This record gives sequence, C-alpha cells and structure tokens, in this order.
Amino acid sequence: MAADPTYPLYPFVAFVGCVLALVPLPWHLQSWNSGTCYYMIWTSLACLNQFVNSVVWSSNALNIAPVWCDISTRITIGASVGIPAASLCINRRLYDIARMQAVAMTRAEKQRAILVDTLICVVFPIVCMALAYIVQGHRFNIFEVIGCYPAIYNTVPTYFLVYMWPVVVGLISAVYCVLSLRLLIARHAQFREFISSGSGLTSSRYFRLMALATTDMLFTIPFGIYELYSNAASGEIQPWLGWANTHFGFSRVDQYPALVWMYQPSIAVPLQLSRWIIPACAFIFFTFFGFAEEARKRYAALYASICNRLYALRIMRMGDKHERSARIPSASGDSLPPYSPKSASTSGFDSLASITAVSEGSSSASTETFDMKDAYGHEKC
Repeated sequence: MAADPTYPLYPFVAFVGCVLALVPLPWHLQSWNSGTCYYMIWTSLACLNQFVNSVVWSSNALNIAPVWCDISTRITIGASVGIPAASLCINRRLYDIARMQAVAMTRAEKQRAILVDTLICVVFPIVCMALAYIVQGHRFNIFEVIGCYPAIYNTVPTYFLVYMWPVVVGLISAVYCVLSLRLLIARHAQFREFISSGSGLTSSRYFRLMALATTDMLFTIPFGIYELYSNAASGEIQPWLGWANTHFGFSRVDQYPALVWMYQPSIAVPLQLSRWIIPACAFIFFTFFGFAEEARKRYAALYASICNRLYALRIMRMGDKHERSARIPSASGDSLPPYSPKSASTSGFDSLASITAVSEGSSSASTETFDMKDAYGHEKC
C-alpha cells in the first residue's frame, strides 16, 4: 500500500503534465521560438522525472535503482535553473520586440538568438549541475513517496553555488518583464502596427508569452526565497572545511521512510512544494498555449488527417475482402462441377450433345430430300 494517501494522483498529474507541455512544441519550433521550446522541454523532462520517481518509490525507500537516482538528481538540479532560465529568454525576446527592433529577423539573426538562448537554457544549467557536486555531501537521498533527491550539504558555499540561482535568474527576468510592460504602455498604438508587420508572432501570442513569463516570475522568486529560508532554518549551517571533509563517505545513500519526514513540516513542506510546482508549470503553459486559436486549428487538422487515414484504411480492407471472396470457390454442394470437353468418339453416343448433333444432322438431310420433290412426289428437274 502506498504511503501517500492521494496516490496515484501525483503520478497521473505528472504524466499528463509531461505530455501537455510538449503539445505546442511543433509550431513553436516552426516559429524559431527557442526560449519557449526550451521551457517546454525542461518542464516535460522534469515532469517525466517526477513521474518515474513517484511510481517506483510510492511505497518504499529502497535503493533499487542507483544509476537512475544519479541521473534523476541531476535533472532535478538542472530543471530548477533551466525553467527560470527559459522564462528569462522569453522575457528577453519580448523586450526586444517591445523596443520595436526584432519582430522579423534574418536567418543569421535567428541563429544568433538561438545560440544565446542555448547558452542560457542548456549550458548554464549544466554548469549549475557541476557546481552542485562541489557541495554534494553524499551520493543522493531517497524519500519514500518523493523518490530520489539531491544530497546537498548545508554549508555557506551551497547558497552561492546552488540555492541562489533561481532567485537571481528570476530577478533578471523580472527586470525584462517590467521594462517590456513599460514600453507597451508607452507605445501601445505603434506596437500593434509594428508587430502586425512581423512574421511568426501575432499580438495574441505576444501577450500570452508575456502572461506566461509574468506568471512564471511570480512563482520563481517567492519559491526561490522560500527555499533559501527553509534550508537556512531547517538546520545549523555548517562551516566549509574543504573538499575532503565534504565528500567523506561519498557513496553513502540516506533513506527516509514516509513516517520519518512527512510529519516534520520543516522537511515535508519544501519537498512537497518542490515536486508539485513542476506539473503546475506544465499546466500553466498549456493553459496559455493549448487552447489558442492556432492550437485549435492544428487540432482540427490533426483530427481531419486521422479521419482520412482511417477511412482510407477501411476502403483498402473492404477491397481486399472482396478480392479474396472472388478468388475463393463456393463450398456449397449446389455448385456444378467444372466442365472439361472430351475427345470425339466414333461409336455410340457419349453425351446428350452428341445425340442432339446426330438428330440435327438427320433432320437437315430429310429436309433437303423433301425440297428436291414437288407436291405430287415427282422429282424436280
């Protein structure tokens, strides 16, 4: 029996969030919206990670998949920075558009923008994963219900190497967001005319991106500050005594049953918030982009394509069925045997056809004889 009384609610929510976050990905790829694409990818990957953990460790805290836990803890650290970093890229892009400088871009400019977004959304989270290893006290922790979780040593450098980055990225993103809103208010009329001349971005999509970035900012900064506070208040901050001291007994894996941590609010609240906020990001994103006009058009096109394929498949199956029935002979006893003509015989009558042929020959001969005589029986000259 699962220790979480709401099980399997969270695995279901996490899996649905993983799928929904990727639904708008194709048309954002076509529009070269790299920041939005990275947001979807990080959110979906984080939801998938949480889904696997919540299923495998729903009722135990055993170290049954150590390699997966090594990967999972890196995904957790990367997503905690990657999602806010993607929001930062979205706000940068919106700010450039609000300045009326970057709606329609050349191919080289698009490639340069994608390169910058990749450095922020991919390279920077990877660097944060590497920095977290410096203050990683042991291999990982396993919490029943939660699954694999990073084992970060509560020391002073931890706050600068790991915990501060979501708050810093969120604050930078907030600056871009405020500047964009300020420009929009000052140049509202010119903005609508300017954005209508661009390609791949409508005013509706712009404001939805703005709403997404603002909502994400409102989540990231308060949650990041709360994480800083909860980690500082949950236990005494240890002094940094060097690499060897921090990594002593590094292969250890700490395991916590649900009865140990679920009834300690200082541990349970941050853990539950850190896992529920991930599918919340996925559902918020789908709310802004999954029901838009462009999304509905693509859903209708996909539905029509599926219906056409099913109809074509049905027609092909019906044709094959008729072809097979035409090739297979009837199995009933009323059918006639196949006819094969026999060779002519010189004696006797072999069939009804031969009797008919002989009788027809005799009839014609007698008719010819009758025609050679007149009505009185005399032969004609």
